[in-house]
Amino acid sequence: MVARIIKVDPFDLIVFGGTGDLAYRKIYPAMFHRYVDGQFTEPFRIVGISRRANTDEEFRDTVRDALKKFGDSGKVPAETVETFLTTLAYVAVDATGASGWSDLQHWLSGAPDRIRAYYLATSPDLFGAIAEGLAHNGLVTPASRIIVEKPIGKDGASANAINDQIGAVFQENQIFRIDHYLGKETVQNLMALRFANILFEPIWDAAHIDHVQITAAESIGVEGRGAYYDNSGAIRDMVQNHLLQLLCLVAMEPPASLDADAVRDEKLKVLKTLAPIDESNASTLTVRGQYRPGASSGAAVPGYLEEVGKPDSTTETFVAIKASVQNWRWAGVPFYLRTGKRLPQRVSEIVVTFRHVPHSIFGANPDDVAENRLVIRLQPDEGIKLWLMIKEPGPGGMRLQHVPLDMSFAKAFEVRTPEAYERLIMDVIRGNATLFMRRDEVEAAWRWIDPIRNAWANSSEAPKPYFAGTWGPNASVALIERDGRTWNEELTS
Repeated sequence: MVARIIKVDPFDLIVFGGTGDLAYRKIYPAMFHRYVDGQFTEPFRIVGISRRANTDEEFRDTVRDALKKFGDSGKVPAETVETFLTTLAYVAVDATGASGWSDLQHWLSGAPDRIRAYYLATSPDLFGAIAEGLAHNGLVTPASRIIVEKPIGKDGASANAINDQIGAVFQENQIFRIDHYLGKETVQNLMALRFANILFEPIWDAAHIDHVQITAAESIGVEGRGAYYDNSGAIRDMVQNHLLQLLCLVAMEPPASLDADAVRDEKLKVLKTLAPIDESNASTLTVRGQYRPGASSGAAVPGYLEEVGKPDSTTETFVAIKASVQNWRWAGVPFYLRTGKRLPQRVSEIVVTFRHVPHSIFGANPDDVAENRLVIRLQPDEGIKLWLMIKEPGPGGMRLQHVPLDMSFAKAFEVRTPEAYERLIMDVIRGNATLFMRRDEVEAAWRWIDPIRNAWANSSEAPKPYFAGTWGPNASVALIERDGRTWNEELTS
């Protein structure tokens, strides 16, 4: 099967934080793959922006190295790599000062009507200053867009302040708040699964679904991000954006169309119907943990306190939450959210567990007939499994087995699966905001998250410890098992 490539219009991509880890690890490799696949229309240019002095050639050398490490450039003819690198340039700009802006003006002056995508791959405290610098130097055109990374702020108040600063320069339809989880093929296939097939939507409700689990597990620790992570924690880093967005896609009503605002309107409704969690119920509906020294991939690893060098830190590296969507479709259906670092595997999955059959004709024990489960794996091996009961082959009676209908995207489609950033950056160039968060979504997410954080802050209880290489604190097991359910065991298979 051949992937269909839809070309984008000519553009300039301007990457602030252009010599940072995100740029080298994700942005430049994403652009390289789109270039190799023939998605760009000439002319296009990419410029890295940072404060340090650098020549174009020095910058290209660092990108060349990044493409070898993160972009599989060794599988592409060397001349193709070199041709791509000629489209890259470097401009030194002080985002909070005056130096360098005139150089960026000059670099962009030759194409005033071309699409400009300003990618802010920086810390959030620079978002407002960069937006103001672009406006002050006349660099914002009708064809400009701005891309901002999560987390937007550290709470609702700071997020509103950042959005106000950016919104004073760019119109809402020019602002693209990126969440790379929404660019994953499996996440987009969740919408296709629900809304392009008659099979699931009639049973996508509380009458047929028992519960939903959403897990985003990482096997690594803070990996050099200790300073950032200790001021963020798992709830800001993962729950407020990634996990809540996945919950919205599972729980939302069918939108009228794939128009960006039609989809985001329905996601916003879900966020507004989440049952509040605060000091009155946080102790029973949430678990926060922090990893201690343990083992990962057979090797001893330090605990979080040792990694960040703060023996008194109470930052959580694990969160489990039992959430509820208060509407007719989902009344009584719990959504269990779980994320953490130093867990046994790197895996992100959505598991939709359907109710038991109302009556079993296959024996005295109804538990012999397992529930149907729809398992949507986001990473590392993107695909969908539908677990069904079937008869075990052979004579000797009706013996049932619980087996999956398994569709691995890598096996089903003989094409390379694009990384999330490839899809999302191309959507920015097209001006398609369907997979990006609108401001009111961000505000609604923080309104739900902030009371949880405040409850934790006002509690005398520290995060519960768990050994690195395990599935988190015992309390997270109790959170789901006291409801008579268990975390999906397929994670460890």
